[in-house]
Amino acid sequence: MGRIRPATMVARLFAVLALCVTSAVAGGSWSNGTATFYGGKDASGTMGGACGYGNLYTQGYGVYNAALSSVLFNDGASCGQCYLVMCDVSRAPAWCKAGTAVTVTATNLCPPNWALPNDNGGWCNNPRPHFDMSQPAWENIGIYRAGIVPIVYQQVKCWRQGGVRFSVSGFNYFELVLITNVAGSGSIRSMSVRGTNTGWITLTRNWGANWQCNSALVGQALSFEVTSTGGHRLRFENVVPAWWEFGMTFTSNQQFDY
Repeated sequence: MGRIRPATMVARLFAVLALCVTSAVAGGSWSNGTATFYGGKDASGTMGGACGYGNLYTQGYGVYNAALSSVLFNDGASCGQCYLVMCDVSRAPAWCKAGTAVTVTATNLCPPNWALPNDNGGWCNNPRPHFDMSQPAWENIGIYRAGIVPIVYQQVKCWRQGGVRFSVSGFNYFELVLITNVAGSGSIRSMSVRGTNTGWITLTRNWGANWQCNSALVGQALSFEVTSTGGHRLRFENVVPAWWEFGMTFTSNQQFDY
């Protein structure tokens, strides 16, 4: 038997890993993109962001997160989605860590930089699918000094500890509801709220994972009907008690499957 060259062996390992992972996520398809990193070794620089999650440590998202380019971010509709990412060894064998993969949560927007060309610094310009990953996530798949690497990625199911959380902010007749710790597809297609003295009121996306309502709901227990982007609809009955105040967060005992 002839000796297998190292480059060929790496390519085969990459193919086997891709096959195994694809089987685990129910027939998902792979797409090509690129990835960089930001936020420091502890990912503290990734806190906040365009999804509105704030402190990712306490919100259940941890340090494995990424800012998405505009084409992936979809005006906030992708907030909370999970992606399996692998460095494409076949295109950058010197910069990839072969046989590794990492799952990241979309928590931020990587804005375009139109002062730079798409292939030289403007990595997040349309129509590029790009992940600006936290450094801890990046270092699972890429060599630090590489800076940018080609990747393959696919959306996968999110797994979360505990139930879905609702944080209510605003003032008087304006409620802003941040929904976090969402499993399954990770992102939300639509939301409605019902107070003790109201019918169902449709919420609209304000920004990121924040949904708004212009109604007098103070002093009423609140229920939410939420549909994930995967199509799973849940009703959270009286998850917010009547004594709620702006700035409070309430955790449900329900979670999305898809």
